[in-house]
Amino acid sequence: MKFLADMGISLRTVSWLRSAGYDVVHLRDEGLQRLPDEQILVKARTEGRILLTVDLDFAQLLATSGDNLPSVILFRLGNENYNAINERLTEVLRECQTDLEVGAIISVSSNYTNSLIAIHAKI
Repeated sequence: MKFLADMGISLRTVSWLRSAGYDVVHLRDEGLQRLPDEQILVKARTEGRILLTVDLDFAQLLATSGDNLPSVILFRLGNENYNAINERLTEVLRECQTDLEVGAIISVSSNYTNSLIAIHAKI
């Protein structure tokens, strides 16, 4: 799996994913901090990357586009520090791999014990 980390995702999470053997790019790595959301989705789709974000706009943009890809993992944890994100991301990668491969928006929340919700972009 390959990932594109949006600006709200910590560089520590990027380092953690790299140490686990994943191919991951942070927008900051490429000087793309100000890239518009629509272009971030195009970049993720073109490069075959799953978008990691805390920004609700990406899920909405993808859902309304009718595209299956890129998959988006949206963290809505309240506490969005890298430890909390890394812990929940471990669960997502274990439980939602098939969804991510075919194209899904995964909303990750801390409100419930089992709070992973996979929504396929084409409904």
